[in-house]
Amino acid sequence: MSLFDIRVPAVLLRIDRNPFHHGTLGAVRSLGRAGVDVHVVADSTGSPVSRSRFVRQMHPPPPPGSSAHEIAMCLRRVAARISRPAVLIPMDDASAVAVGRLREELAPVYLLPEMPVALPEHVADKAELADLCAALDVPHPPTLVPDSPAQAASAAWRLGLPVVAKWSRPWLVPTGTGLRSTVVVRSAQEARELYRRTEEAGSRLLLQAFLPPGPERDWFFHGYVDRAGAVRGGGPGVKLRSWPRGAGLTAVGRWTTNPQITALAERLTTELGYRGVLDLDFRRCGSTGRYHLLDFNPRPGAQFRLFADGRGLDVVRAQHLDLTHRPLPEPAPLPGREFVVENYAPPAALRPSLAGRELAWHASDDRAPGRALWTLWARHVSRRLVDRLRAPRPAPGTPALPHVVHQAAPVAPSASPPPSLTDLSDDEKASSC
Repeated sequence: MSLFDIRVPAVLLRIDRNPFHHGTLGAVRSLGRAGVDVHVVADSTGSPVSRSRFVRQMHPPPPPGSSAHEIAMCLRRVAARISRPAVLIPMDDASAVAVGRLREELAPVYLLPEMPVALPEHVADKAELADLCAALDVPHPPTLVPDSPAQAASAAWRLGLPVVAKWSRPWLVPTGTGLRSTVVVRSAQEARELYRRTEEAGSRLLLQAFLPPGPERDWFFHGYVDRAGAVRGGGPGVKLRSWPRGAGLTAVGRWTTNPQITALAERLTTELGYRGVLDLDFRRCGSTGRYHLLDFNPRPGAQFRLFADGRGLDVVRAQHLDLTHRPLPEPAPLPGREFVVENYAPPAALRPSLAGRELAWHASDDRAPGRALWTLWARHVSRRLVDRLRAPRPAPGTPALPHVVHQAAPVAPSASPPPSLTDLSDDEKASSC
C-alpha cells in the first residue's frame, strides 16, 4: 500500500521564466514516482521539464508582472480544471511570496502549510533577513541599507571594499535591464551608480561585507517543517562546484553531516514559527569558522533531490504526506550522496560516486528530459554567445560594470587598500568574521 494519498494531486507553481530549472523537474519526478498526479503551472517554452512522463498537465503561468489578484485567478482556474483540492508547492521566491499573501484566498482549493501570512515575504527579503538575523543572534554578514547614492558610496568604504551588493527583493528585478540580483562592487563609485538604479530594480539596495569563498565554505540546508514544527525530509550539504565557478548555483553538491548548520536551521524555524519547505544558504568564515546565513528561500532549492534519503523521503514528498495527514517515515540519512547538474558540470556526471549520486536531468525511468536538454542547452548557449558578440563595446573611459555573481565571488584587489571595520557599530562588528 502506498504511503501517499494519491487521490490528492500536486500543483507546482513557478512564475520565473527559467526553462532550465532542474528543481521543477526533480519535484515532478519525485511526486510522479510516488503515484501522485503532478500539474505544473510554468512556462514550458523550450523547457525539458515539459517532456517528463511524470507531468500530468502543463498549465500557462501568470504573465510577468502579474498582480496578486491575477496570480490568484490563474491558480483558481487550474484548481477548477483539476476539480479537487491539491497540494500547492511554489518553486521560486516570487511564487512563494505570492502564495503566502494569498493563503486565505487559496485555502478552499489548495492544501498549504499554516504559518504567518507575511513570513515567506519577510525571510525572502534580503534586507529584512538581515534584521531577523540580528534579532535572533544568527551570524550574518554586516549589512548596510543606504538611502542615497552618497550613502551607498560611504557604506562601501565603511564595510571595506570589495563589497557584495544585493537587491532586497530579487524576484522584482526586471529582465532585459542588465541588472542582477547580486553583484560584487569594487569601488565606491560602482556602489553609487548601482544605487541610482533602485527605482528600476523595484526594491532597496543593500551592501554586505564580503566573505571570501574557499574549499568547503559554501553550505546549504534543505528541509520541510511539518505541522508540529519538526524539520523533516532534508539535511545539510556542501557545495563542491558552482556555476559560475566560485559563485552561483550548485553544480555539484554533497550531503554532509553538519550539526552546527542543522542546529541553526532548527532554531530559526522554531523562533520564526516557519512551516513548509525551506532552502538556506550559508558561508563559513575562514577565520572564525562561524556559518553566516546568506539567504532564506521559502521554497524547495533546485538541488533538493540531493536529500532523498534511504526511505525515499525528500522535502516535496514530506510536504505532500504532511498536508494529507499521512505519517512521515523515520529519516534514513545518506551522507556522502551527491547531486550533479550535468549541463554545468559534465565531467562530474561521468565520475563514479561510492555513496550514490543523482543527476538533475538524466534518469533511466524518464529519459526524454535528458535527451531534450542538450539540444535546448546548445541553442541557449549559442544565443548567449551571439548576444555577447553583438553587444556594443563601452566607450573609452566608461566605468566597468560590477562583477555579476549569485553569491560573493573572489575579485581582484581594489586599487586603494580597503578600510577596516573599525568605524562600524558594535552590532555590525558582532556579526562580522
